Amino acid sequence: MSNQSQPQEEQAFILFAQHGWADTFHDIAQLAKSLAYSNTIIYTPDLGWLNTWLEIAPLISKVENIVTEAIAKHPELPWRIVAHSMGALIWLEVLDRHPEWLPKIHSFALVASPVGGSDLGRLFDPFRWFPLMARDLGKNRRAIAEAIASKIPTITVVGDLGNNTDGTVPVGCSQVARATFVRLDGIRHAPLKNHPRVAIAVRQFWGNPVIATIQTDPASQLIEKLRSLDLTETDNQNFAKAKLIYTGSDDTKLWVWTNALQVMHVFVSVGDRCVYSAYTGWQNKGKLAMMLKKISQPAYWAD
Repeated sequence: MSNQSQPQEEQAFILFAQHGWADTFHDIAQLAKSLAYSNTIIYTPDLGWLNTWLEIAPLISKVENIVTEAIAKHPELPWRIVAHSMGALIWLEVLDRHPEWLPKIHSFALVASPVGGSDLGRLFDPFRWFPLMARDLGKNRRAIAEAIASKIPTITVVGDLGNNTDGTVPVGCSQVARATFVRLDGIRHAPLKNHPRVAIAVRQFWGNPVIATIQTDPASQLIEKLRSLDLTETDNQNFAKAKLIYTGSDDTKLWVWTNALQVMHVFVSVGDRCVYSAYTGWQNKGKLAMMLKKISQPAYWAD
């Protein structure tokens, strides 16, 4: 029987599964095995626990080299990629270096990945001065992710403990335009790397891998404008303290709150449900204030 006549799930493919920060390959390998078929070729590069605390550049190169070797061994096979947290950031950088590889990719699953820049990374290194992993995790890679998601089917899977965070990565930080978004309530960051519900979500996506449409509702448009400032996205635990400054169509609302350290936070809600939370450092506070002033004017939305 030829490959064309086989059911898709029985065709051979390469499954790349990548672990993240402060981790090794063991747990992500369990997820990979739960997703694989008998003829699936699995690669789970082990980057070394200590190395994940240093710089990301050598890790990107290591994964890049392993992928190059896999291509040489199995040039005819398509790929599927599943990556947890920092592992997905590594893959974004690898694919950004090698756009010629995109046609080989069936799908890309980013699990609990701080695509927009880790708030914890920025907290530890707010000015991005130190050549350590905090600086690399704090980098905003959303533009890279969205360019990739516009060309290959992509899914982002996140956990939510109740305040738009999995306890480590805020939900919003993982969102990517053109990617299918799956929220799994009640799962913390670390267990997401091999949780059965993640496997179910990925396998369902594999059954119908699509490039998602751009969201054009008022809340999504407002969030896109705020994201252009590269704010630090965070959880929504301080939403109740915020002051309403604008109400738009479809009951989209814009809120602000400044904490005791004069750090400005901004929130977007649909009705009473907070759908976006972020703050700005002191150096960009003026830019955010200017944008908020424009957004809160009805004339801004007239066009």
